[in-house]
Amino acid sequence: MSGTFVLLLAGASAIFIAAATATRAYISSDNWLWVALSLSLYVAGNLVMIRIMREGGLGLAISVSAIVQLILVNVIALVVFGERLTNIQIGGVVLGILAMVLMIWPQKVGA
Repeated sequence: MSGTFVLLLAGASAIFIAAATATRAYISSDNWLWVALSLSLYVAGNLVMIRIMREGGLGLAISVSAIVQLILVNVIALVVFGERLTNIQIGGVVLGILAMVLMIWPQKVGA
């Protein structure tokens, strides 16, 4: 993975986390401005994802992005909104992290 890929992935993940947080804020407040903000952020995040797909390929880009978001959204849910995961859900997050490690593990050329 190139440095550009990692930077774009970090930016897209931040945008998607902000969008998910805005959606959760809407659920708590019922203010439709949160929905508009959330939709705008999701559009911006997907535009960045197009560039990420060019850098790293569709499979890697979408998979790594999904797992990074899985981790970050759960952190936000726990810290900001006080939500809790069950043991099975924690196991799912751990498996997601393991999947990402296996996907980005350096490989020999020609292997």
